[in-house]
Amino acid sequence: MGFSRMAEELTANSTQNAPTGPRILILGAAGQLGIELRRSFAASGPVTAADRSSGDLANPEQVRTLIRCVQPEIILNAAAYTAVDRAESEPELARAINAEGPAMLAEEALKLNALLVHYSTDYVFDGAKSGPWIETDPTGPLSVYGSSKLAGEHAIQSTECRHLIFRTSWVYGPHGKNFLLTMLRLGRERDKLSIVDDQIGAPTTSLELARATHAIVMGIAAGSFGAARNWTGTYHMTCAGSASWFGFAQSIFMRAAVVLGSKVPVLTPIPTEAYPTPAARPRNSILSNEKLHACFGVQLSSWESALDEVIDCLKNQSPQ
Repeated sequence: MGFSRMAEELTANSTQNAPTGPRILILGAAGQLGIELRRSFAASGPVTAADRSSGDLANPEQVRTLIRCVQPEIILNAAAYTAVDRAESEPELARAINAEGPAMLAEEALKLNALLVHYSTDYVFDGAKSGPWIETDPTGPLSVYGSSKLAGEHAIQSTECRHLIFRTSWVYGPHGKNFLLTMLRLGRERDKLSIVDDQIGAPTTSLELARATHAIVMGIAAGSFGAARNWTGTYHMTCAGSASWFGFAQSIFMRAAVVLGSKVPVLTPIPTEAYPTPAARPRNSILSNEKLHACFGVQLSSWESALDEVIDCLKNQSPQ
């Protein structure tokens, strides 16, 4: 099927019995965040949801055709190359999806005067700061993945399109591939697990990200936050609080044992050096959310309560 025909069919499907409101295009709609964005925005306007088959950022011609057919007023970009370690051996592909793709989205958004919402990462920082990172702190990615995401930020910022860049961290949820689901799988397979305990961050759920995004975007659409110059920019968006990977794993198994009846393996804390990976990770990934709250009045739940919600979601799903 040609790009134009595919785009036309996606648009037709999105407008059948669609609610009134701004036209919304979600890229990466089959991913863990994309799934939750589809749910959050389902009643907010006609939604066109594109996965990799219909909106692959590594294929700019395909995505341009889709955008020009849909004519969205809001573009939610949940698509990304997220294989952090594999990116070290696939830098061109990581850059195509994480940097060149967002650059193209910004160009198209500018032409349409559409709002572009893009998600970035704590990995744009080197992790050396002792306290929470703020949006104006100097960046210094340690990996190809982090560098490609930072390049995507710069590409969007260099245009005059209306945009929101949300940096987040340690994203997981009831769907997709993530730390929580990996831990539960390994817990079923093994009696003992060694988990890194000297990297800290804020585990953040796809559900909380989608809800916060919806509140902000629909507030902008309603004119609640004034002109674009008042809010266009980069913000940190994570659940409140922090944990190490080891502490996060402990909480996962403790809660899963009660709610899901999951087996609890013996957990051993280890330093980063005991678990070498192709890509270096920042030791401190805690992001300050003060700017987000000050500008939009939005504050995400604590990571502990957000974890409870995801575990409850898993209770109602088929075994992973």
